[in-house]
Amino acid sequence: MSATASNPSAPPPPASTISKREIEITAGAAEEIGKQKTKRGTPDAMIRIGVRGGGCTGFTYVFEWAESVRPTDKVFTAHGQSIVVDPKSLVYLGGMQLDFVKGMMGHGFKFNNPNAKGACGCGESVNF
Repeated sequence: MSATASNPSAPPPPASTISKREIEITAGAAEEIGKQKTKRGTPDAMIRIGVRGGGCTGFTYVFEWAESVRPTDKVFTAHGQSIVVDPKSLVYLGGMQLDFVKGMMGHGFKFNNPNAKGACGCGESVNF
């Protein structure tokens, strides 16, 4: 029995709760990925995200085009777009949200990662 069923006054769980084994792609991120694929002329390409050792706080995010999927990769699809993640990176990225933000300081993809314990000032490097 769920907490909500046993206690009708308990609030329902948040709709956007992401499993630690999943990655959420926002509508904004998907729209921008689609625009970039059209601009590049690569309609079947996907985005590969991951982490690598390096940077001033321990790890750097990987964000690159992928034309193929490796046998051990996990593919996440939402809003008509797919991203690819290797299993080692998924340990650090599981539960995160890939978004695209626009603001006065510019625009770009943003990793909203609840696993990150800290990041450098430039946002290029992260620790877990």
